[in-house]
Amino acid sequence: MPSTVISAAKDQLTLNFEPGLAERYGSLRECIATGVYQRGLKRVAIDLDQAPSNLSVQLSEDSSRNFSVDSLEKYIEKTGDTAPVMYLIERFLAADARNDNGKKLAAMRAKMAEMMREMEGLSQ
Repeated sequence: MPSTVISAAKDQLTLNFEPGLAERYGSLRECIATGVYQRGLKRVAIDLDQAPSNLSVQLSEDSSRNFSVDSLEKYIEKTGDTAPVMYLIERFLAADARNDNGKKLAAMRAKMAEMMREMEGLSQ
């Protein structure tokens, strides 16, 4: 289900229907790999004190070498990329929040409909 972000400025309403991280990535490894390749494999490998080929294998589906938790911490620290953390939050903690948000959104819709009816009554 796509995430919906609603923000309102004085005269503008912005809706963002971009899918959440848990929907865009099939795994934490895929999320990290995307961030690594966007920033440049060689550059990130240097930040992590690893050879680019070793890092590439760790981020692949090859089960002989895995990207460690220590490497993940160092990756986040060096790059500032918090997408892996957000992915984990969405995947494992956001289900409860989505249920609450769905209820809040339904209440907001009902209130907006009521306000629209009131506005129509004032304009007549």
